[in-house]
Amino acid sequence: MTDLWTRLKTRSKPIFIYGMGNGAQKLFNILEKYEIPICGVFASDEFVRDKYFNGFKIKSYGDIRRENDDIIVLTAFGTNRREVTDNIKRIAGECELYAPDIPVYGNTLFNTDYYRAHIKDLEFVRNRLNDDYSKKVFDCIVNFKLTGDITYLFDCECDKSEPFENILKLNKDEIFMDLGAYRADTVLEFLKYAGGCKKIYAVEPDGKTFVKLKQKLDCKSDSGDIICINAAAGACEGSSGFEAGSGRSSHLSDKGQQVRVVTVDGILDGQCATYIKFDVEGGERDAIEGARHTIKAYKPRLKIAAYHRTEDLTEIVKQVSEIRDDYKVYMRHHPYIPAWDTDYYFI
Repeated sequence: MTDLWTRLKTRSKPIFIYGMGNGAQKLFNILEKYEIPICGVFASDEFVRDKYFNGFKIKSYGDIRRENDDIIVLTAFGTNRREVTDNIKRIAGECELYAPDIPVYGNTLFNTDYYRAHIKDLEFVRNRLNDDYSKKVFDCIVNFKLTGDITYLFDCECDKSEPFENILKLNKDEIFMDLGAYRADTVLEFLKYAGGCKKIYAVEPDGKTFVKLKQKLDCKSDSGDIICINAAAGACEGSSGFEAGSGRSSHLSDKGQQVRVVTVDGILDGQCATYIKFDVEGGERDAIEGARHTIKAYKPRLKIAAYHRTEDLTEIVKQVSEIRDDYKVYMRHHPYIPAWDTDYYFI
């Protein structure tokens, strides 16, 4: 299958980028590397305020269409907001539109060369998946990553309730570790489906976000024993640089302020966990390594984000399978453009 970048080099239509910010800059850099020309940038109407981005005056989609009969649109941001995804679908119905798969962290692109070099790993992961729906999700995600065709995402998305009801099947006796607890949204989601808990460890490195996490969970003390830990989850205990980004984009880095790094094994100190969620902005494989003893000894259920780095699509399943090969593995994608909110479940 021809990848998006190769396809774009053969197209004669003018190419416009939809969006600004970090994602758009990454996209600009990739297009420049492939020598693919850009004709302009547009934004949603509320963001068109006599601005410029990389030398292009920001226009509205309406302005672009009035000036051009036929165009190619490349989205340069991530969203799960219904009104925004509906607008993207509307634009896709009017012109040729792609959502390029650009890793949140790292610079490795899932292009044709990458696909061919990792075909055995991809086959290994697909064969490890436990149900036909997971295999369908996997196939759609691979095809999306190669082509940027958003219809692959729509073909495999499911509601967030589905894995709770059909895969995780939580109960009030869970010992839950939330790695990347953010502002407690996933803790509250867990409590909704579990109905309570024995214990929760909520781990969040960002200081300002941690304050809000504590505020949200202080009023939930009747739901069980909840311990909030202001630290990042990693492969070994110590400290690391940390860049605080907007929203959920904070991550460990060589730059930024120093934060404490903890491990799952260190927190539990030989005790059991029954369910661990890994969503640590590109540090998932380090955090898994820091949970090696717990995974090997107790086989907790695992939910692991599979979309931050290109390599995560295969390496996460290989890593967990090396620790324990008796997990049943599932994959789910929840509504998002591009392929964010794509997770592996190990049961």
